[in-house]
Amino acid sequence: MPSLRPLKVGFQLPEVEREVRWPEIAAMARLGEQIGFDSVWVGDHVLYRDATHGARGPWEAWTMLAAIAASTTRIAIGPLVACTSFHNPAMLAKLAATVDEISGGRLILGLGAGWNETEYRAYGFPFDQRVSRFAEAFTIIRSLLRDGRVDFAGDFYSARDCELVPRPRPGGPPLLVGSTGDRMLGITIPYADAWNAWFVQTGNRPEGIPALRAKVDSACRAAGRDPADVERTVAVLVRLSGGSGRQQGDGPSAAPPVEGSPEVMAEALRAFAREGIGHVQLVLDPITEASLEALAPVLAHLDGT
Repeated sequence: MPSLRPLKVGFQLPEVEREVRWPEIAAMARLGEQIGFDSVWVGDHVLYRDATHGARGPWEAWTMLAAIAASTTRIAIGPLVACTSFHNPAMLAKLAATVDEISGGRLILGLGAGWNETEYRAYGFPFDQRVSRFAEAFTIIRSLLRDGRVDFAGDFYSARDCELVPRPRPGGPPLLVGSTGDRMLGITIPYADAWNAWFVQTGNRPEGIPALRAKVDSACRAAGRDPADVERTVAVLVRLSGGSGRQQGDGPSAAPPVEGSPEVMAEALRAFAREGIGHVQLVLDPITEASLEALAPVLAHLDGT
């Protein structure tokens, strides 16, 4: 029976909710694939620090993505989103091409300019002019992945007569931009395959989508693109049994979680689809294997089974 799922459903792996070791991360990725999730995502951060929780940090994102790629066979994988500040952009393109190869062409390359000053200062990355730096990095990354070469010299980065060999799949992995800022949209929408908004930006409700959608659609038209050619994606906070408010790197959120019976949660996701959302990344509270198993009936409802 063909799937009636109205949108793709992914989930984010643990970041700093608690210290999680590789065996559990691998088990969650494999379980999500087995249950029928469409995608699995990792955050790209290196350090959070605050007065309440002290220092916290996840494992390095690209190493983890490579391991997940080798441990799964079907599920799409991606960073939500990769910070272009953390790597030389030509090297980031090389990392993405390599992970895409390991996964057999399952990478979705989410890209963003970063925001967490603490990790920038601690690890020695420049925090100033982040969008200008991103614009140059984005030019290098997309050119290498899509065309295989670039010859670029900017104010912040250069890649002179640079070639990406061996090449990933033709055209490279799809590019997802993790920002709805005016300037970032102007830089990325001419080339991006998808945009993403965090659940805080939508209030975690379908009613928060139209204003964002109109903004991105306007950017598409300004770039001479059909808005329908750019997929709309959003993160959605979901609370399950045992959830008590997911502790994240950017602090607690006032946005109400999606919760309830499998039927209620499935209908909530259908409502996002009716607003034009093609892919959601579930941010789970708590983020455990038990939570993934509890979502299997939600996916079954979405599939019409």
